[in-house]
Amino acid sequence: MGNSHSSSATAQRPPKNPAFRRQRSAVFSRISLGRTSVASSSSSQDCPTLVNEKAPYHKHQLSHSSSLPTLSNVAYAPSEGVSNDAVAAYNAFLRDFPGTVLGLRVHANSLMGALEYRLTWILDTLRRTDYTRLEHTGETYVDYMGGALFPESLIKVHTDFLSRNVMGNTHSVSNSSKLSLQCADEARAAVLSFFKAPPEYTVVFTANATGALKLVGESFPFTGGSSYVLGSDSHNSVHGIRQFATFRGAKVAYVQSTPNGGFDASIAKNILLRNQPRSRELAPSLFALTGQSNISNSKNSLSMIEYAESLGYYTLLDAAALAPTSTFSLKEYPVDAMVVSFYKMFGFPTGVGALIVKKSFLAQLKRPWFAGGTVDVVQVPGTIVTRAHELHEQFEDGTINYLTLPAITDGLQFLSAYLPFLPLRLSSLLHYLVNSLSLLRHDTTGEPVVRILSRVPTRRLRSVGDQTETGSTVSLIFLDPKGEMIPNSFIEYSASKQFISLRTGCMCNPGAAAAILGIQEDMEKLYPGVTLDDFERIVGRELGVVRISLGLASNFQDVWKVVRFAALIGDDKARTALWDRWIESREGAVCCVGQAL
Repeated sequence: MGNSHSSSATAQRPPKNPAFRRQRSAVFSRISLGRTSVASSSSSQDCPTLVNEKAPYHKHQLSHSSSLPTLSNVAYAPSEGVSNDAVAAYNAFLRDFPGTVLGLRVHANSLMGALEYRLTWILDTLRRTDYTRLEHTGETYVDYMGGALFPESLIKVHTDFLSRNVMGNTHSVSNSSKLSLQCADEARAAVLSFFKAPPEYTVVFTANATGALKLVGESFPFTGGSSYVLGSDSHNSVHGIRQFATFRGAKVAYVQSTPNGGFDASIAKNILLRNQPRSRELAPSLFALTGQSNISNSKNSLSMIEYAESLGYYTLLDAAALAPTSTFSLKEYPVDAMVVSFYKMFGFPTGVGALIVKKSFLAQLKRPWFAGGTVDVVQVPGTIVTRAHELHEQFEDGTINYLTLPAITDGLQFLSAYLPFLPLRLSSLLHYLVNSLSLLRHDTTGEPVVRILSRVPTRRLRSVGDQTETGSTVSLIFLDPKGEMIPNSFIEYSASKQFISLRTGCMCNPGAAAAILGIQEDMEKLYPGVTLDDFERIVGRELGVVRISLGLASNFQDVWKVVRFAALIGDDKARTALWDRWIESREGAVCCVGQAL
């Protein structure tokens, strides 16, 4: 009458299958060959400047007078097509200071992260073994904020498991269904373990972080006296909850973004205080915190969670951009609910996210409808509905994506092995990228080629395990020789011709985009029914930024190619040739805002 399995099967979970668990454990060991501990890597401060793939751990130093190594010996390099300039730039990145970037003299501070970069050599091994397709295709991928790249070993392990087992719908009691249900339970346990969740938490699987946010928004018991407080620098899926809040008469209050994104903690506290709920029970109020911005590169203080809870708010953390490169503990920051998308963390599977949530908070949510999988008994015709016995099942509409859940367990174990090294690696690359881009000038006028708009770190990391104050994203605009903005669509086209995958636009974060672009007053001029074209006419140019985001498989070769591409835009002849090709590709379409360069 509700779920398809019999009522006797709902009383308790099927027993664990020891043979199955041993099989899965054997599969785990096949992921991440060459994995090492944090301690062993941290002690290898004199790792080789360039790594020989046949003997990657032999210590040696190349003197400045040494001949350049063959391409196959360069840890970061593709198997072919790398110029001597790339090798020289990498050596300069690792040498004592000062160094050079694309032939420009660079102060020591601009390469400050290079020595620490050597501590993350294990990620170069990972790049060579699990991301070979990057070298085979020649693509430079710098859109990790849009989606991580999956490691090839994860796909091999997962497809091998699927080919050797029969899995069925979890809403049954067959052997195949029990296996699927056990995989789902293991995935929930893996998620809770990864985020160090205390026993009061559970996991609701969703299609993505957006789906998890929608679950909270549509089910939260907003009333006329409630408040929904959020930052302007938030994803549209966080903004979207305001529709549910206002529909039920709640007040929506924004914490304005700073010019570099994020918010000022003191201002946020004042807004929370002014909108403090009269009663947690009679006027439930919600504070949504963005852990890390997907465009401004800002990280908000997680201490705001505790402050909001002290005022009587329920708390919601959007960790979709935070989780892929930062460690987070629910024991340390016990937010009521948080959301993630797994494809942003380790690339596969897409179509699976999670709401990691306190059971007590989940019990407060009132779903506006029911579906298959969420109920035990439904009276038809009639009005009687009995929800599913397991609390998380009441929020998992229909059949969960059971065929891909084993990959969640494997993927989290994979990421756990490398996550300690990642902040240090990305911090080094980000410092190089920001400083190198900032040095670029147009060859005809000496004007800057780019203007960086996102927040840049004020300190560098020095050891494995340290956490960054910002993310690993650079949002910027390109400028012409006169200092005017070059259309983002031209930059995206030109980058694609150089086999660089980056992203342009507002990144589904209009509040932060307006703040870092300085068009907040223009945002106030919007009217009902306004279109993107209308908005761009108001502003007088294309909206958005160029976003370069680094991640798990990023290496020096990637950022060097980005810098080389940016230098190309600063070269008058090269830029003009690209512009002509771009205009031709538009086949006579009306050109975007801007002029010929």
